Amino acid sequence: MDRSKEIADFLRTRRAAIGPDQAGLPSDGRGRRVPGLRRDEVARLAGVSTEYYTRLEQGRAGNPSTEVVEALARTLQLDSSEREHLTDLLLPGPHVARRTPNRPPRVRPGLHLMLETLSHVPAFILGRRTDVLASNHLARVVLTDFDALPATRRNLARYYLLDPQARERVGDWGKIASETVAILRMEAGRYPGDRQLADLVGELTLLCPEFSTWWNDHTVLRRTHGAKHYFHPVVGDLHFSYESFQVPGDTEQTLCVYNVEPGSDTAQALQLLSNWTAPEITTPPVG
Repeated sequence: MDRSKEIADFLRTRRAAIGPDQAGLPSDGRGRRVPGLRRDEVARLAGVSTEYYTRLEQGRAGNPSTEVVEALARTLQLDSSEREHLTDLLLPGPHVARRTPNRPPRVRPGLHLMLETLSHVPAFILGRRTDVLASNHLARVVLTDFDALPATRRNLARYYLLDPQARERVGDWGKIASETVAILRMEAGRYPGDRQLADLVGELTLLCPEFSTWWNDHTVLRRTHGAKHYFHPVVGDLHFSYESFQVPGDTEQTLCVYNVEPGSDTAQALQLLSNWTAPEITTPPVG
């Protein structure tokens, strides 16, 4: 990933999203060829020179101070995910030098046990690039059977964006799919040297018609919590309240749990699915 281009594109798209009235600027009577704030207006509001901001937006200003980054975040009215992304772009930490790990990530046994303990709801563990590192039985039933896929193809973004079944099963598919692209965009800012992420982006660009539009919006998102709606052909609509937790001891693994209200229609449907799809337990012959 070209860091200078990423900085330029992100700042331009965020600058274009803030009108003068939103920034508290009076009208100066000058016509605007493009929407949003001008460079000199951003610079003035952030307390830097227009020349410096221009070099910054062009990726030629080196690493600015944390004070400048905070001032830009306030001026551009960035949310928490956008602030984090701007910091990754302008103040890259040691993780930027990290490329794709030589060894595939491993989920420790205790986390596998936790997934199985959460047997009444779908739960799974994501790694970088939304790779599905582990999943429990209901996650494989409600979404797709990740375990049946080759290890290198177990990826949530690939499922949402490329699997035709996902468009039928995922409620509000466009919203969920675009949010997934925003998660990938945020990871690209944090790990610009990740070759596997670049390959995934290339694959999605070629095979998903909507991907390029969402990717070029430079929208970013840190997954935390929210609502999900799925449709299962056997039990119908399923409504979840999901929570995401960073795994203690591994900042690159995230535990995702799809919670349900006890006694709700979804809870009853999941129980039916669990019983209907439970693997058969065979008893070895005696003697």
